[in-house]
Amino acid sequence: MRVSTAQFYYQNSLNMSLKSSDLNEQTPYLSSGKRVLTAKDDAVSFGKLSGYKNDLSQIEQFNRNIIQSKNHNVLTETSFALTQETMLQVKQHFIQANNSALTDDDRLSIADQMKQFLAQILDVANSKDESGGYIFSGHKIDKQPFALQADNSVIYQGDTGVDQLSIGNNVFVDINQTGDRAFEKIPNAIGDFSPSYTTNIGGATVTRAVVDDRGSYDTATYPPGYQLDFTDADNNGELEVVVTDSNAVAITTIDPFVPGQAFSFNGLEVTIEGTPEVGDQFVLNEDEEVSIFETLKAAIDWLELGGNAASSSQHEIDYGHILSQINRATSYISSQQGLAGINLQLIESQESRHLDTNLSLEQGRSSIEDLDFASAVSQFEQSQVALQAAQQTFSRLQGLSLFNYL
Repeated sequence: MRVSTAQFYYQNSLNMSLKSSDLNEQTPYLSSGKRVLTAKDDAVSFGKLSGYKNDLSQIEQFNRNIIQSKNHNVLTETSFALTQETMLQVKQHFIQANNSALTDDDRLSIADQMKQFLAQILDVANSKDESGGYIFSGHKIDKQPFALQADNSVIYQGDTGVDQLSIGNNVFVDINQTGDRAFEKIPNAIGDFSPSYTTNIGGATVTRAVVDDRGSYDTATYPPGYQLDFTDADNNGELEVVVTDSNAVAITTIDPFVPGQAFSFNGLEVTIEGTPEVGDQFVLNEDEEVSIFETLKAAIDWLELGGNAASSSQHEIDYGHILSQINRATSYISSQQGLAGINLQLIESQESRHLDTNLSLEQGRSSIEDLDFASAVSQFEQSQVALQAAQQTFSRLQGLSLFNYL
């Protein structure tokens, strides 16, 4: 068979081109270290690989959220720990102040220390995160949550927004606590009401005032601000309590009044310890929650009043109420710190789970995608040798002529 020069060149050029293309196609696999780059390499494996990569990408996002949520909850927990430590000092100084050996100047000095404690807690409550946002402002991260007023009262300027992050499939964690929830919604140590003692000659004290029966608690007919007047209408030496609402409308009369024994009216249950005198008058105002700042202000006011109190017995009663609320606030802050701790436990649990899942997914991905370098290098070298052989053969054959044999 006759082979033309053109055909010879065409066939050899095509052969070298194919071998060169085969060599070039192997290069991306070697450089990437991957066996499957596109669906044409292995359609079934490529589909499984996409699933593995999606799951790994999702875990990566979960881990980013975990870092953010952990940082926020650690900062929150630390803030509560500092607050609790300060509140323990507040309690210690307040107990110290109730010493009859102290002078009014001594108590004023303690009051100044209390103001420092107030400033410390206020500083914690206005803490910022690493990005400069206030951690207790809710969604108003650019707004300072708490502002101190001239009379030592504190107002909340944030909102009630709580942010959550997804740290797992259907697993969400709070990354912040709002300032009102953290520092203001502290249960009243007495219950749902706070007493004010208009007249308290007998030195009695309200130890409990709660809404015991919500269904019977009728604030429309009898608005709160309940006044308790102690009388002896029968002149028999037995006290009775006349209860009226804030509009001076009579609700009921407790007859007889027994110190320490609970009595009820309008869905409320009230307990008063001690023996009031005829003419004593107490008022119960709705006050389910007492902020930590209200408690500190009350302590400062009590210390500054000192020997100027109208009644030493009433001053002592007020001391008991304030101390009880300090204890309640300290306990509440501890529980809020516990909530941040629970969040951190959940975060750490999910982090550990993602590490295990990520390892399993990486192994599955590797078994499909990773290249067998020994085999691939061997195949590449064979292709390289075949190309070189084709090039050398073409070079030699193209130089042959009949003149070589004459």
